[in-house]
Amino acid sequence: MLTIGWLYPQLMNTYGDRGNIMILQRRCEWRGIGVEIKNLDLGFKIDDLRVCDLLFMGGAQDRQQKIVSEDLFKKADVLTRMIKDGTPGLYICGAYQFLGKYYKEANGTIIKGLGILDLYTENPGTNKPRLIGNVIIEIQDLRFKMYEEKNHKSSIVNRKSSALVGFENHGGRTYLGKGLKPLGKVLHGFGNNGKDKTEGVMYKNSFGTYLHGPILPKNPNFADLLIKCALEKKYKKSIELSLLDDSLEYRAHQAVLKKQNYHAWRF
Repeated sequence: MLTIGWLYPQLMNTYGDRGNIMILQRRCEWRGIGVEIKNLDLGFKIDDLRVCDLLFMGGAQDRQQKIVSEDLFKKADVLTRMIKDGTPGLYICGAYQFLGKYYKEANGTIIKGLGILDLYTENPGTNKPRLIGNVIIEIQDLRFKMYEEKNHKSSIVNRKSSALVGFENHGGRTYLGKGLKPLGKVLHGFGNNGKDKTEGVMYKNSFGTYLHGPILPKNPNFADLLIKCALEKKYKKSIELSLLDDSLEYRAHQAVLKKQNYHAWRF
């Protein structure tokens, strides 16, 4: 049984990010794993956060982020402890920015972040274009497992590197501190800031990223990593997930790669 906490579904839910919750729920159910989705909206109780085994938070516009920021600071201590204790989580766009020190708006206004991670975000304003389009990143993390389509079934293979695909649309530029590892290296697209070829962040079992799309349906290996981490932390033992037929998911994955002429990537 897993309890998935969806932080601020009413306000932090742009570009179809609710699809990430749907895929986590379905991939658990298809394996016979019980799952409960807790909607943690404005004013949610701290105890409802504490019982969550896996956290998710999507992105939003600046106005919604300000509203959420005021409420989230009331729970910052608990969320910080959970993240540092290894509670798995996926934080998209605005949620990713919240984990850092601050977000500087185009007009110079500073929105204070939770300060959990050593990163910050700045919006350069109208003189710089938004970072928009398909993204392909290379992951350097052995915990990621890619799936190969074979006879309409999935087989799991370990790889030293893999690709994640998604869609980005953000004005803010995020910069990581020296002690943080990015989620991946940008092969196509802009990533964190359009300059240093990094995308997202990894910290213990928490992942921040600008990839919308939503990201998990097109990258089922990522969804499974989150589920596996959550189960292993909760039950304090190694967990092997049963195989699923991901043929359809990886056709969508391949379509993005082919559109950007990354034919060399084979899954």
